[in-house]
Amino acid sequence: MPVIKTKPVNNALRQHSVLVFGVAKKKREKSLCLGIAKSCGRNNRGIITAQNRGGGARKVYRMVDFKQTSFLGKVATISAVEYDPNRTSNIALIQYEDGQKSYIIAAHGMKEGDKVVCDEKAPIRLGNRMRLKNIPLSTEIYNVELDPGRGGQIIKSAGSRAILLAVDDDFAQIKLPSGEVRRVSSECFASVGIVSNTDHSKVVISKAGRKRHMGVRPHVRGKAKNPCDHPHGGGEGNTSIGLKRPKTPWGMPALGHKTRKKKKPTSKLIVRRRK
Repeated sequence: MPVIKTKPVNNALRQHSVLVFGVAKKKREKSLCLGIAKSCGRNNRGIITAQNRGGGARKVYRMVDFKQTSFLGKVATISAVEYDPNRTSNIALIQYEDGQKSYIIAAHGMKEGDKVVCDEKAPIRLGNRMRLKNIPLSTEIYNVELDPGRGGQIIKSAGSRAILLAVDDDFAQIKLPSGEVRRVSSECFASVGIVSNTDHSKVVISKAGRKRHMGVRPHVRGKAKNPCDHPHGGGEGNTSIGLKRPKTPWGMPALGHKTRKKKKPTSKLIVRRRK
């Protein structure tokens, strides 16, 4: 999918670029869609838990099957590759031989008419899903489980991929996009390939209006706030933050400080930390 740079008829469009979606223009599968209410960054008590959220275009949620284990051994045909407003990657509508349909995350290069299957052991083909112990080493994978049976939990955003480095009796080692090498149960499922929409990172938003359509509200600097609202706030006029190092709104160091819990149980599964 190419990235097209628009003609700079005004300053807002100077660096503006858009992604041309090479996806089907058919309507979504209504049986796999449902409406969702916007939370605007609030929790069930109405308290803001995510900053700068609100507004945006209306969306319909597509129910994506991250497991595919309900149809083990059943071959499915890709009916269409569609746009999904709820994620950066594209999704593929697949239909099984018995007529059942579902959405899955589309792999880069996947097209209408291709065959995919989820099984204990399957051919090493784009979009096929199987257990890690049955995948050859150095294979690019995505939509990886961390716990057997929970469905895909990582490597689901546009253009991302992991690499299978080694497989032992009980564990497999995979290299994540961050550079971290992690041990995962060899019984976990993963899909073969790279997540679709690989040019997503090349798009330049360029203007605030596009961000508002995405549900992102303006971000206010901490320096421009009052002392009761941010550690950087206060002072007369254009003053410095008055601190040795920048801090988050909650007083934690903002740059270079590791926030992972030291006694987190899954830390023993990390072979090499991310860079």
